Amino acid sequence: MSNLRKIKVKCIKVAQGSRHFYIVNLPAKVVTDISYVAVRGKDAEEGAVQRLLNPSRISGVKEFALGGGDFPNAMVLNWVSTTNNLNIADNFLSFTVEPRSAQVIDGQHRIAGIEAAIAERSELAELQLPIVFYEKLSTQQCADIFLSINTEQKPVPRSLVFDLYGVASQSQVDQAVLRARDIAMHLNESIDSPYESEIKGPSTRRRGGIALSTAVSAIKPLVEDNGIFEQVDISGLEMQKKVVLNLFCAIRSKYGDHWDDKSNVF
Repeated sequence: MSNLRKIKVKCIKVAQGSRHFYIVNLPAKVVTDISYVAVRGKDAEEGAVQRLLNPSRISGVKEFALGGGDFPNAMVLNWVSTTNNLNIADNFLSFTVEPRSAQVIDGQHRIAGIEAAIAERSELAELQLPIVFYEKLSTQQCADIFLSINTEQKPVPRSLVFDLYGVASQSQVDQAVLRARDIAMHLNESIDSPYESEIKGPSTRRRGGIALSTAVSAIKPLVEDNGIFEQVDISGLEMQKKVVLNLFCAIRSKYGDHWDDKSNVF
C-alpha cells in the first residue's frame, strides 16, 4: 500500500437539491487508473447503469485525443471504494490511486479513448481533465444522473455540427463530412443549381427546403474513403462539385416544369 500514489488537489463542493458533488482537475492517467465501468445487466453491483463499450467510439476518441482535441466537459464518477477513502478537508480532496475506486457515471468512452491514446503517446498521461466526484450513490441515484445528462442535455442539431465543420480546425473534423458540406454549399450557392438557396443551414427558419444535415448525409458516401468518387478516380473538390451539380441539373431537366412540385422526390 505504501508504494501507491497519493493525490491531493483543490476541489469545489457544489450542492444541488438533496445531493452534492466535488469538482476537481486530475491528470488523465489518474482518472484511467481509478475508474471502471459497471454495466447494467452484467455487473451485479450497486450503481451499475452503463452500457457495453463501443470500440468504434473509443477509437474515435483516441484519435481526437492524439490530434490535440479538448475535453472541457467533466467526466462524472461515483466513488465506491470501501477501503480507499475519498477525503475532503479545507477545500482539498485527497485519495490513493487504486484500481476500481470509482464507477463511471458519464464519460466512459472518453476515458477509454484517452486511455488508448496514452498507450500510444505517454505524455498524454498528464493531460488535465475536469472530473466530478459523487460518493457512494445508489443505482437509482446513478440512473437519475445518467438520464439527466443523456436525455435532458440533448446534442446540438447535426446541421449546426456540419456547418461548424467549415470553420473548425482540420484535425477536429470528419474530412468526408467536410468535403460533403463543401459540395452541398456549392449546390446551395450556385446560380445554375436546382437547389439554389434551398439547402437550409442551422439558423434558417422556414418551411420547405432541405436541411444541410440531409444534404451532407446523402453526399458523404460519394466522397468518403473507398467511395464512388475514389473508385472512378475523381478526387478534386472542383471536379466533384461539377459532377454532383451536373447530375442534379440532368435530373431537373427531365422533370421540366414539374421540378418544383411537392411530389418531386428530389
